[in-house]
Amino acid sequence: MKKSSRNLFPDSWVMFKRCLIISLRNPETLLTATLIPFFLILLFGTVFGSISDVGDFNYIDFIVPGIIFQSIAQASQYSAMNVAADMTKGIIDRFRCMSVSKSAVLIGHTGAGVMRGIISNIVIMATAPILGFRPQAGFVDWVLVIALLLLINITFTLIAVLCGTISKSVEGATGLLFPLFILPFTSSGFAPVDTMPRGIGRFASIQPMTPMIDSLRALTLDLPLGNSLMLALTWCIVLSVVCFAVSMRTFNRK
Repeated sequence: MKKSSRNLFPDSWVMFKRCLIISLRNPETLLTATLIPFFLILLFGTVFGSISDVGDFNYIDFIVPGIIFQSIAQASQYSAMNVAADMTKGIIDRFRCMSVSKSAVLIGHTGAGVMRGIISNIVIMATAPILGFRPQAGFVDWVLVIALLLLINITFTLIAVLCGTISKSVEGATGLLFPLFILPFTSSGFAPVDTMPRGIGRFASIQPMTPMIDSLRALTLDLPLGNSLMLALTWCIVLSVVCFAVSMRTFNRK
């Protein structure tokens, strides 16, 4: 076994701490990832809540999963930026001169990105009740919510890492993540799918964020899950595996 392979776990830990230190030196990144979704929930809840028809739901209860996805998307863009910065500013060339596992670099970025996303999720879940969010989840439901949010954060971060590895600039990396900001609006995050125009409704019903959002909504409001959780898990696993594999291939080629 190669030395770099034997050192995967300690190398990944070192890279993870390095990425966290970078985040601590730029606290405005986490602040932005938290404030923007908070103001979104404030805007949608107060301005659009009175004119939105979501059946028997309180509109704040309905949109919290979509806002959580916005917070994850906001937090993940910094993973893309940090990976792109490493790829374009020469630090990766220094790592290649050392006995550092190649996978450890991307694993470290992924771990730090997941931490940023989790912190952002916690802030949203803690502040949403101030605006009227009233979850009905039991203990088991909350365990499933936490596990699903962790998996979704990993998936989004790996997508961001992939964007960082294939981008030629830091600015380009954030541009590649633009679909992550748009897809929640064309899903069940802010309006029921059956109330959308025909074409958009069909797209919303097949895109990956809809079952993820439906699963979070069902778990937090104690609603029937149906097959949404299974679809959400399948999407997360497939996207995570594909993104990590392509990221490693691109990273090694560059």
